[in-house]
Amino acid sequence: MLHFEYPLGILLLLLLPLYIILRHLGIFKQFTLPLVLSDWGGSTFSYSSKRIRFASFFAKFSMVLAFILVAAAICSPVISHQKKIYTSRGTQIMFVIDTSPSMAARDMQGKNRLDAAKATITEIVQKADGASFGLVALALDAALTVPVTVDHQVFFDRLDSLVIGELGDATAIGTGLSTAVYHMAQTKAPKKCIVLITDGENNAGEIHPHTAAKLAADFGINLFVVGVGTKGTVLVEYVDPVTNLVKSGHLDSSFDENQLINLAHLAGGSYFGAENTAALAAGLAEIVKEQDVTQSFKMMNVSKSYGSTCLLAALCLVAFAWFLCRCCLKEV
Repeated sequence: MLHFEYPLGILLLLLLPLYIILRHLGIFKQFTLPLVLSDWGGSTFSYSSKRIRFASFFAKFSMVLAFILVAAAICSPVISHQKKIYTSRGTQIMFVIDTSPSMAARDMQGKNRLDAAKATITEIVQKADGASFGLVALALDAALTVPVTVDHQVFFDRLDSLVIGELGDATAIGTGLSTAVYHMAQTKAPKKCIVLITDGENNAGEIHPHTAAKLAADFGINLFVVGVGTKGTVLVEYVDPVTNLVKSGHLDSSFDENQLINLAHLAGGSYFGAENTAALAAGLAEIVKEQDVTQSFKMMNVSKSYGSTCLLAALCLVAFAWFLCRCCLKEV
């Protein structure tokens, strides 16, 4: 809702018609010295360039608009809206995403598996108001990219920064899960879960995935596993972040779903297979819905003043009018 803190300032706009009337009456009229340029007995010189007329019109229009904006700035316009402020904790969800080279397989409706996962997660998180999300990237090694936070924009920025191959060319699922458990174990939330998104089997790291899953269960953290990608031969293409060279080839895509199913069951979760973006979106939406909790909240009025914005716009218009007068109209 728009309102003005000092509405009487709008009376300054009455100066515009007053100025026009005084100009019409000859007051405030600029002093000029007529100089006729013509041949003896011929017609006088006239300049009728459309460009000059347009420049003159825009210069005057800019000055009028600048005056209106200054009047608006004096009135101090404020836009207010209500914002939902949660007073209790919501669900905490940590995404553990595989960034190994196999996630570059382009079998998700034209996208590679990692890009499809990032786009789908973004859509799901945007609708999950009140929940907090975190991110762990895994490949040969694992790293906490962002701890669980209610600042979704920070989460989106870090999610977008994930790059295939930046953590190596293997899949250390156990390391990734244990990293997530370590950063969620001591947090206080009514529900906590880890969502593992991968297209392969554990083939690196010193921690067995079952060990990490049992550790998650000990701390009351549910584990959900999403297996992305189709089976068979698929095209893989990505830019190596170390050498900046494009790497491409074909991958025989296959992994044992039973191992991932058993892994999820160890921590009280479930497994979802996603061979396309629709199945991926449905699986993630189901997980977030299942983990949803009731939260208490209050509505708070949030206001933002736009007085300085109006003043800055007015200064820009004055500068524009000055430029037209000096450079196009050649006025002094």
